[in-house]
Amino acid sequence: MNQNEVALVTGGNKGIGREIVRQLGMRGLTVYLAARNPELGTEAAAELVAEGLDVRFVQLDVTDVESVDAAAKQVEADSGRLDVLVNNAGIVAEWGTAVADITAEQVRTAYDVNVFGVVSAIHAFVPLLRQSPNARIVNLSSGLGSVNLLSELDGRLATQGLLAYSSSKAALNALTLVYASALRADDIKVNAATPGLVPTDLNTMAVVPRGERTVAEGAAVPVELAMLPANGPTGVFRGPGSLDDVAPW
Repeated sequence: MNQNEVALVTGGNKGIGREIVRQLGMRGLTVYLAARNPELGTEAAAELVAEGLDVRFVQLDVTDVESVDAAAKQVEADSGRLDVLVNNAGIVAEWGTAVADITAEQVRTAYDVNVFGVVSAIHAFVPLLRQSPNARIVNLSSGLGSVNLLSELDGRLATQGLLAYSSSKAALNALTLVYASALRADDIKVNAATPGLVPTDLNTMAVVPRGERTVAEGAAVPVELAMLPANGPTGVFRGPGSLDDVAPW
């Protein structure tokens, strides 16, 4: 069984997810780079292994429960436990669509990844997280999911009109708090992070500037939450600059 701490990052083959894999690997963790596409995931993992990191590819499509369960069985067989689960996989389904024209199907598509995919991952990996003496779950959220900020109707976030994405991240925030409460009995910490506005494939069609933060800066707070000590907080929303940045729910 693996002697290093073991982490798994969904959507880990590119963008912030890949950088989270890299930074956790640099801290000495064995990291499962989970990706939907086997070719892209294998390539990304190989490149990080070439940097001297203990990174292992595992095929995982968060919208496919059988795929998620198979990934959990692979981690169990290889490592026997999981110390860190980073739910990074996410999607924007409605770029360029006026709010009144956004369809229920677009909203379902966003929720399938951003909400139900997280539930599937946590459900599958909680048994392995219970084997860790210091288990942590980090959910990649967004300021666009802050109901507090969205209540500013003329503000920059509400006027983006990202109905599916914003509401799915608000739902993710609620999941974070409910899981944080429920999993305290198992000593599993559950927290949310906002990486800030980082130019990635996710926001390639944004109608506002896509941000000047690097992927390394965007990954920093999720990684710090992933590395919390046993006495660290649970049920918090942090970022984008540092753990001292309290993001409003």
